[in-house]
Amino acid sequence: MVRRQTPTQSDPALSGALCRSAAKVPVLFLTFPECSYWMGKPSRFTGSQRMSSKRNRVIKMPAPYLRRIWLEPSRIENREAYPFCLPLLGDDFELSFDRAITIIVGENGTGKSTLLEGIAVLAGYDEAGGGKGYRPVDHSRAIEAMGGQLSNALRASWLPKITNGWFFRAESFFSVARYLDEVHSPYANFLSHSHGEGFLRFFEERCQRQGIFIFDEPESALSPARQMEFLKLMRRMENIGHCQIIMATHSPMLMAYPNARLLRLTKYGLEPVTVMETDHYKVMREFCNDPAGFVEAAIEE
Repeated sequence: MVRRQTPTQSDPALSGALCRSAAKVPVLFLTFPECSYWMGKPSRFTGSQRMSSKRNRVIKMPAPYLRRIWLEPSRIENREAYPFCLPLLGDDFELSFDRAITIIVGENGTGKSTLLEGIAVLAGYDEAGGGKGYRPVDHSRAIEAMGGQLSNALRASWLPKITNGWFFRAESFFSVARYLDEVHSPYANFLSHSHGEGFLRFFEERCQRQGIFIFDEPESALSPARQMEFLKLMRRMENIGHCQIIMATHSPMLMAYPNARLLRLTKYGLEPVTVMETDHYKVMREFCNDPAGFVEAAIEE
């Protein structure tokens, strides 16, 4: 096949001369069944293969890649509508990522999942979970209000922009795993294991490549022993150097990951916090000191 055909291009043997003559042919690209000619030199790749290779190449820069997000109030049509009605999302909202691992904690309803969904859509993922190009959930008949719309009003600073990775939501894991089965992914078969084992197998297979990995309460299906295995996976991801993790969790064990930036989300916004300052840790400490007494007191309140 010959693109930009001219009368003088009928003989492929002239391709080298034509490529050196900008007056005759500014750019010549000849493709044949087995190879391509670019600027008169043979190449093993077609144009589409070359572009795909460029997109998938490993960036030789350490994480974090997403450096900062902030809200652009002028892009909000209705301040009373979800998710822009959340106290978290004031006009001055912004969040910086200065470490490879950022962990967000807070009570239910403060907006943790909404924030992660907005970030996921910014990165090119479906708000229901999955990676770039995956759409495991049909949203056409959904009645659940989700945080993907937040991305319309968010701005982001990348260095560089990387859209490889995965958005993991515990409640949609089954849909994602079934989707991978249906499209005959060679890495599927996660549903043949127990819930927790399927989670860990999925993490092991997906989460050691370069990219941005967003976890929304990954401890949901993990026993304490499995959470320790997940911590080991996080360490491997950190040591690789090209994985950025953004995670929301209620697990004090995961909150305690060394070198992570731990942030507490309240109605007043985000603030740095230590594990021992979190309500999650304080409650678990009281329970461990006197399990029976703690439960009895909680029931009677």
